[in-house]
Amino acid sequence: MSVPFIIDKAISYSDVFTTSADPLLQIILDETRAAHPKAHMLSGEVQGQFLNILSCIKCPMHILEIGTFTGYSALCLAKGLDLNGKLHTIENRTEDAEKAARYFAKSLDGHKIELHVGDAKEIIPTLHFAWDMVFIDADKTGYIEYYEMVVPLLAKGGIIIADNVLFHGEVLEDTISGKNAMAIHAFNEHVKNDPRTTQVLLTIRDGMLLIQRNEQ
Repeated sequence: MSVPFIIDKAISYSDVFTTSADPLLQIILDETRAAHPKAHMLSGEVQGQFLNILSCIKCPMHILEIGTFTGYSALCLAKGLDLNGKLHTIENRTEDAEKAARYFAKSLDGHKIELHVGDAKEIIPTLHFAWDMVFIDADKTGYIEYYEMVVPLLAKGGIIIADNVLFHGEVLEDTISGKNAMAIHAFNEHVKNDPRTTQVLLTIRDGMLLIQRNEQ
């Protein structure tokens, strides 16, 4: 049994005091939760607003998202893009990518989003940008490899946000079991021991690791 990592009342309280999603984002929330078998993978309003505000603070030119799902987090991140900025998002599942593309087409920020379908490990080397923001929310066993791919590609002051770093509380168990929980714990340890970066683990939703590359 997983260890509960945030009490239910705290989650409900944070929901009340977080700005509600805009109409399109609410549609994505409602439709994904109603019909998708893996709806638990969706970023909620609290995490979405965090990504939105962080992006608006950074005003990034180039954002990379590894793991699109149905497009909610991409649209949150795109809100803060520079006027001429671009968000590149990668999704390996064709059906999810098609759903996300339909939502992007309905958004005023849709023209700022470029959706790539396929293996992120193959696609990332073809994108020749210095990333101001990177959001990692894909297969958990690939986190360390994704991290190592993007750290050298960060722009000055660039940040990485890794999602699900508490993995449903399973990383808090005395004995961590399960392929994904073990992979996430290994990733957290890997980042902790990397002298190139500074990080803070936030207990938002399923845990987010906010990482910044140290100045050379």
